[in-house]
Amino acid sequence: MAAIKRKSLGESLVEQKLISEDDLKKALSESQKTGEILRRSLVKLGMVSEEDIIAFYEEQLGIPHVDLGNYLIDAKTILFLPEALAKRYQAVPLFKSGDTLTVAMADPLNVIALDELHLKTNFNIEPVVANEVDVKKAINQYYGVGGSIEEIIKSIDMGAVAISEKEEEVSLEQLHTIAEEAPIIKLVNLIIMQALGDGASDIHVEPEHDALRVRIRVDGIMRDVTPIPRHLQAAVLSRLKIMSDMNIAVKRMPQDGRFQINIEGKQIDVRASAFPTVFGENLVMRLLDTSSILLTLEQLGFSPENFKMFKSLIEKPHGIILVTGPTGSGKTTTLYSALNAINTPDKNILTLEDPVEYQLKGIRQSQINPKAGMTFASGLRSILRQDPDVILVGEIRDKETAEIAIQSALTGHLVFSTLHTNDAPGALTRLTEMGIEPFLTSSSILGVLAQRLVRTICNNCKTEYKPTPKLLAELGIKEGREEIKFFKGKGCNVCKNSGYRGRIAIFELMSLDDKIKDLILARSSSQAIKRAAQDNGMRTLREDGLRKVMQGITTIDEVLRVTMLD
Repeated sequence: MAAIKRKSLGESLVEQKLISEDDLKKALSESQKTGEILRRSLVKLGMVSEEDIIAFYEEQLGIPHVDLGNYLIDAKTILFLPEALAKRYQAVPLFKSGDTLTVAMADPLNVIALDELHLKTNFNIEPVVANEVDVKKAINQYYGVGGSIEEIIKSIDMGAVAISEKEEEVSLEQLHTIAEEAPIIKLVNLIIMQALGDGASDIHVEPEHDALRVRIRVDGIMRDVTPIPRHLQAAVLSRLKIMSDMNIAVKRMPQDGRFQINIEGKQIDVRASAFPTVFGENLVMRLLDTSSILLTLEQLGFSPENFKMFKSLIEKPHGIILVTGPTGSGKTTTLYSALNAINTPDKNILTLEDPVEYQLKGIRQSQINPKAGMTFASGLRSILRQDPDVILVGEIRDKETAEIAIQSALTGHLVFSTLHTNDAPGALTRLTEMGIEPFLTSSSILGVLAQRLVRTICNNCKTEYKPTPKLLAELGIKEGREEIKFFKGKGCNVCKNSGYRGRIAIFELMSLDDKIKDLILARSSSQAIKRAAQDNGMRTLREDGLRKVMQGITTIDEVLRVTMLD
């Protein structure tokens, strides 16, 4: 990078024959007259376009280009570069790595700017190039306004963004105008930024009669954020809908959208859903870190016996493995981890998902599109013509999909899929209720894994305590009560006084033996199948949870919250 900094933009453009010496002299003269930077003068005189300059930086000089339009910058990172320097040199700090601060600049070859930024910040400066207009917008968004949601709300001029609550009186031009106001953009960005910083999986923006309520889901639990005044509702929702590529004119029908943002070099995929309610549109965003590292099977939380059994199941050459549980129980993570564990060069693995949440290297992934006729059933038929060894079907929702999945398993394919049932045995009776013949279920299903996510105790404030004899009796624990110790978190700054930090799965793994297959053929109840599975060594969700309580991984309250009495 040091070699790049030695030449100015003008000298480099002349050297690359993009402009002539005379052009450079004219542009320099114009720059001196107007006080503008050379880049702006070159563009204004029509010698090169903004896109030409960015392409030159990127292709000829190897300076990366960043699109600031979908980049979120942490408020802490902004503090590394004083506002005066940012405005003087048209520079915005993006993220810090070690002793290096990556900075987006309109002119990354400005040697004086780079030297002064280095001296004032005490960081090595790594410049990237950005559109000048985007740099100015970013400076306006991130500087000059307070760093908290409350301060931003106070700074917003009510008259500039307030809109009549009578929707028929609001024009599209008004909505677009208020949604592009710098304070509104900063407010929305900060909401998303704080949610990501807190480790949220979802953001809920919920209209109420007197305010716009904002909540985030962290480790599976909803948590309130600073409410937004009612008069900012239209501005905030319009901004979010524009970001999600939704139609802001449509307010009385559900809409889905998505967008991507970059934060500190990570790409975050955001899936958005708008739904009309009495007080306005309810908007929910699911945050997916597409660059996150997938967990290995060992990291999921399997007990030694469940790990051994599950590993054996996924190494089978054909059959169906089902993962069950409610939305947000970690089914996708488990399935992706399983696919990664068996992903070898000699296997052709294809997936059909809704949607593709994470990209898996070496695996062909596809996404359903009902509007184009691409459903789980139709997509699965097509996948079978792609010579697969292993197939992942995101969810078995109907009889048709179930029948094709079963036929795939019976013709030599290993199939992974999910069902929404409360426990593992319930998946078998659910297939029968869908209309699947019991003999097909018994001959194709290898095993069923039910799971839930429980919060793990914060290690920074973890303490032990003795449970009461009454609680142990209710849990069915009869032996060794005197020696039993439970754990909990007292609450600290690390866990934001919740006592928890992170989550882990609890499992109920059932493999099909001859007795269970006979019960399926006899159309027995899920309770009868469950008793047979327990006789065969299956631990229920609650039993697996209690084991993790005894190990000091989670609390008894968490296990009782997500499991039913066996």
